[in-house]
Amino acid sequence: MAAFPTQARIVIIGGGIIGASTAYHLGKLGYRNTVLVEKHKLTSGSTFHAAGLVGQLRSNAGITQLLGESVKLYRTLEAETGLATGWKMNGGLRLACNAERWTEVKRQATTARSFGLEMHLLTPIEAQKLWPLMDVSDVVGAAFLPTDGQANPSDITASLAKGARMNGVTICEDTRVTGLTVEKGRVTKVRTDRGDIACEIVVNCAGQWAREVGAMAGVNVPLVSVQHQYMVTERIEGVTPDLPTLRDPDRLTYYKEEVGGLVMGGYEPNPIPWAEDGIPDGFNFQLLPSNFDHFEPIMELALGRVPALETAGVKELINGPESFTPDGNFILGQAPELTGFYVGAGFNAFGIASGGGAGKALAEWIAGDGRPPYDLSPVDILRFGRNHQDVGWVRARTLEAYGKHYTIAWPHEEHASGRPLRRSPLYDRLAAQGAVFGEKLGWERPNWFAAPNEAPRDIYTYGRPNWADAVARENRAARASLAILDQSSFAKFLAVGRDAEAALSLISAADVAGPVGTVTYAPMLNRRGGIECDITVARLSPTSYYLIAGTGAATHDFDWIRRNIPAGLDAHLIDITSAYGVLTLIGPNSRALLEKLSGDDVSNAGFPYASLREIRLAGAPVRALRLTYAGELGYELHMPTEFTASVYEALMAAGAEFAITNIGYRALESLRLEKGYWASGSDVGPDHSPLEAGLGWAVKLGSGLPFIGREALEAKAAQPLTKRLAGFTVTDPAIILLGRETIYRDGVRMGWLASAGFGPTVGLPIGYGYVRRPEGGLDDAFLLAGSYELEVAGARVPAQLHLGPLYDPENARIFS
Repeated sequence: MAAFPTQARIVIIGGGIIGASTAYHLGKLGYRNTVLVEKHKLTSGSTFHAAGLVGQLRSNAGITQLLGESVKLYRTLEAETGLATGWKMNGGLRLACNAERWTEVKRQATTARSFGLEMHLLTPIEAQKLWPLMDVSDVVGAAFLPTDGQANPSDITASLAKGARMNGVTICEDTRVTGLTVEKGRVTKVRTDRGDIACEIVVNCAGQWAREVGAMAGVNVPLVSVQHQYMVTERIEGVTPDLPTLRDPDRLTYYKEEVGGLVMGGYEPNPIPWAEDGIPDGFNFQLLPSNFDHFEPIMELALGRVPALETAGVKELINGPESFTPDGNFILGQAPELTGFYVGAGFNAFGIASGGGAGKALAEWIAGDGRPPYDLSPVDILRFGRNHQDVGWVRARTLEAYGKHYTIAWPHEEHASGRPLRRSPLYDRLAAQGAVFGEKLGWERPNWFAAPNEAPRDIYTYGRPNWADAVARENRAARASLAILDQSSFAKFLAVGRDAEAALSLISAADVAGPVGTVTYAPMLNRRGGIECDITVARLSPTSYYLIAGTGAATHDFDWIRRNIPAGLDAHLIDITSAYGVLTLIGPNSRALLEKLSGDDVSNAGFPYASLREIRLAGAPVRALRLTYAGELGYELHMPTEFTASVYEALMAAGAEFAITNIGYRALESLRLEKGYWASGSDVGPDHSPLEAGLGWAVKLGSGLPFIGREALEAKAAQPLTKRLAGFTVTDPAIILLGRETIYRDGVRMGWLASAGFGPTVGLPIGYGYVRRPEGGLDDAFLLAGSYELEVAGARVPAQLHLGPLYDPENARIFS
């Protein structure tokens, strides 16, 4: 037996498919001094009982790319290692049994085309020819992805492990991690029952145990275990090896062929959690007792689809707990609490589909010095926040997400569990005025306000939403007179120290060295030149700055800025989100309202655009910023939290003269769409440079000053652009644009919409997306010369491209 390693560059904890894949890819990248430790045997956690379906399509391009990497690997792995993987590309069918589901499936087919995946829409009879055993009497239509498939989870893990060993990785089974030693913000030692391993980097791929392993180092991994059952039958006549995988979401079930029989499982609406008090010791290669009563409703639904199941012999009903997360997405990336501590866990029962690509992404993440190889923000551990610290809250939200696994993914759908949690001081006041709240990172935020004759709730649909009229009212109020929006959920940071300017000047691509009172849009780039953070920076003093970020970006942006402050500089970042409430005034009468309530000079001369002033308002000290996300005259009013309610009451009372109106985030979205403002996380992100996004004006490329991403941006500036952000409208106001609609130029697919909605002022559906041309040459003339269409739910509709704002009233009204 080989000697136990006492030193390694990288230690991977967990020998399921994710750990094995990460080890394999690290070995491929030359990280031979890598050790994988597994407390029992490879696959002994949840991998051994995984169903093994491999689907690729998701609503995000990066995750779809990751799943595609899995398929690429599985197609060649057996030839490389000589070990069977059970991989077969038999395709995947997805059924629709009602009109709304069929709309969803057609939109998924459009998304597939946008991302370059082959997906075919079929009639019920065409679907039945591919899957003859099913009854299609209630089927409206189906979709088929020919490159989907299935694999044997244990075999593919063994093959990955052999590939890892072939590239120098050491795998230690029967090695239990007992603790982690943390020194100066990173793990320096993994303690095991066979000895300690000194290391530089730890990768937590411990599956259901990942939260427990993370806690050893003070890292929060928000996942919990949930029971998941599937049935394995004896041979069934007509089940052939090439039978596609089948997903029947309206009946909550999935199917795959196995040794001439079927595997059939489902996602019940009332899931059962497991190990609420901790996972029992010695839980290796173990299953839970079969729960036939709980599975019976799923079985009844399946019998209606596959009548042959009624007479089929049942080998077993497998009840295997797996790790699930609060939003249904898995967890990858470097933890915010430590340097060099990575997580790959919480795969929500699609670990086999994700395994190959997730391991590759994690390995490249490590090789990339803590940054992912492409935009993986939907699965990045940095998407979580303070609300995810409590396991009770995480479990409640996770069980809701599990129960929605096969329900229709409605546009603008909100979760209901664990709410309300984080509330601004105005929550009750806004609720009393008809506010319908959404939730982001635990914060309750007003989405829209119902009139007395309107039901104050969202009614989900793929058609015109029930809140469309309310949003139009709120949009008109902001354009015509005066609107107020509670934006207290903004992430707010303080950068302080004698070297604060030097640090932010290096981290930001914009010039933040202006005088006190200057407000700067300050994108922060990664080393590829992509927009890592979408930040507003206000200078408070020679040694302090006030930074504002989006609600959902709170953890990510704080982590990025903190990690990139150069060593040795006297610069410190402090999260002060909870210390300040924020009220945003929007509209042509916003200055008049401030003049009524404040004795400070808020004239255009005294308080110009893109500046900050400390003013007194209704007895409160207010940090006022002259800017809005709506393209109208307006102000963000930041005040200590305890003053928020009083200031709001004073603004509402004095604003009655101007018919001041509460508005929500959906109206704000419509306002920014009309004005042509970009949306962080969709229109701009880590894979988009400022030059591609039309934000070249915001970067100090011509200054000669250093900043992160400068070299990459200079290289991009020297070459023709291969993608550019543009706006699109369609003339039929009944068409619903949601994002991911395919862009066609002169009949050629050239991208997809990143964000979309409806503009009440212009009366048109609006979308923004990148026109992509690998050979470059995307100048204005080329863009404007084309004839455009958008594919919406499988149908192409004529579209108009725009390179400027759709709503552009007199400049005097906006900027003075």
